[in-house]
Amino acid sequence: MRKKNIMKKILKKSLPLIILVGLFASCNEISNKVDKKLDELSNKAEHLDSLVNKEINKVKGLDSFINKSASKIDSLTNKKMESLEKNIIE
Repeated sequence: MRKKNIMKKILKKSLPLIILVGLFASCNEISNKVDKKLDELSNKAEHLDSLVNKEINKVKGLDSFINKSASKIDSLTNKKMESLEKNIIE
């Protein structure tokens, strides 16, 4: 009977420790999973940022091309208008 009481006391005292160890192990596993998911998310965000930057550079290139083309068209149009005005006046 005395041994049963001792075993019950030991079990009662060690049960919280066992539960605490189990919780710690579980939390550690969850923490590792969260870290892994955060790393994956970070990698995806970096990849997306790279793609967006490439597309922005393409748009800037097209914008520059359009501005140059518009400038050339304006210049040609102005020359033709001046030529037409001279022909009309003469």
